[in-house]
Amino acid sequence: MRLRFLMPLMLLGISLSTFAAPAQTAVLDVPGMTCPLCPITVKTALLRLPGVQAVTPDLATHTVRVVYDSAKTSTAILLKTSADAGYPATIEPGAKP
Repeated sequence: MRLRFLMPLMLLGISLSTFAAPAQTAVLDVPGMTCPLCPITVKTALLRLPGVQAVTPDLATHTVRVVYDSAKTSTAILLKTSADAGYPATIEPGAKP
């Protein structure tokens, strides 16, 4: 039954990812990120999460921009993961959630 639904989509070249939720962006403020190795540690931890698509740390501003699928993870999980890696974080005020 499911195949009957999928076949017309495949014939039209429409993938199921077309129906996925749009990516969200969160900017984490990570004040403890002070040395050149800190961003690598935070980035590695966050990239292990399901749904995280991109992680861009900025040592100069002590922030980390995370692009993620909100159907697979949340900002609460991002914050917990950063803290578990040894770098407590908050969502940057005024940043796009």
